[in-house]
Amino acid sequence: MNETFDIIIVGGGPAGATTAQLTAKAGRHVLLLDRAGRIKPCGGAVPPRLIRDYEIPSHLIVARIDAARIVSPSGRLAHMPVDGSYVGMVDRQDFDEFLRCRAAEAGATRVTGTYTNSTRDDDGVLRIHYELKDGTKDSARTKLAIGADGALSKLGRDHIADAHKTKLVFAYHEIVERPDAAETYAEDRCDVYYNARYSPDFYAWVFPHGKTASIGTGSAHKGFALREAVAKLRLDAGLADSKTLRKEGAPIPLKPLKRWDNGKDVLLAGDAAGVVAPASGEGIYYAMLGGELAADTALTFLKTGNAKDLLLARKRFMRAHGMIFRVLGVMQHFWYGSDARRERFVSMCRDKDVQRLTWAAYTEKKLQKAGAMAHARIFFKDMAHLLGIVAP
Repeated sequence: MNETFDIIIVGGGPAGATTAQLTAKAGRHVLLLDRAGRIKPCGGAVPPRLIRDYEIPSHLIVARIDAARIVSPSGRLAHMPVDGSYVGMVDRQDFDEFLRCRAAEAGATRVTGTYTNSTRDDDGVLRIHYELKDGTKDSARTKLAIGADGALSKLGRDHIADAHKTKLVFAYHEIVERPDAAETYAEDRCDVYYNARYSPDFYAWVFPHGKTASIGTGSAHKGFALREAVAKLRLDAGLADSKTLRKEGAPIPLKPLKRWDNGKDVLLAGDAAGVVAPASGEGIYYAMLGGELAADTALTFLKTGNAKDLLLARKRFMRAHGMIFRVLGVMQHFWYGSDARRERFVSMCRDKDVQRLTWAAYTEKKLQKAGAMAHARIFFKDMAHLLGIVAP
């Protein structure tokens, strides 16, 4: 009860586990609190940069994707080969556990439990209260608490103003046994569906995971029936008879929060900070990067004792990726607005310049400095589609 940790991390997903590993490796006294049994609904795509930067072993890559098939509302297809690279696929159940185990091996104290609330002791030190699996209640003191407990972080809501005010997509997917007999399914291809039948404002997917596949969708419309949409997709894609292994759903943020810290001793990371890419919904890479930045920020804060240093995580993230998030946000707002626009968007995906720049930006996670002519061609093609000058 009176043990004081340097850092307590609430949430053991990619962000929290990465923060725990890096801070424990640096010699800090770290507690990683994670509740058991939760698996985030996720397509599971990871870029080569993540695999390289965070030393992900090959056995966790359950599939290597060399193309995406984009399906328009009318059923038209755009084939997007990943020339010269690939997209790795992971199963979050195994991937997240590996990251938590690696954090423990680095020296973090791992506790399976659920954060309930926080208080301050008479000396002003923050105390984190949690409940263990067997119902036992416990707590520990900490110099810094890091909330990596997902969208609408409870730790964030308890300490940071407006932490609950964020744009959300509610995602749902079903993990099924590999559909070997389905003619529409390929083990090395991701299928992405832009169709109001499956989502009025986002997209639906069929992603291979080796022995299994993820079939899911998302929407910011609270009244939209996600389970029914997935059932329609499974039927339309010829996957209705595949054995369902598990079902998962959760809110996913699509805009970074304006404030990631409380100016004293609480910092947010990953989904809790809102770092999921708009338009694509990609979050694993950004969660792990957010965890790395949270670790760097935590180590600086613990060294200086200056609460202003807690601002560093958000400043560094937005400097590196703020522009990408803004571009993707505008793209989602416009192109996902109707099936007519989605039809044109899928038509644009057939363009070789668009494909090349899209995959280059995805695999290395930065805006590409392509030739001026390539950007000019994309600009004029984009304008032509916007104005309806060309057919979908």
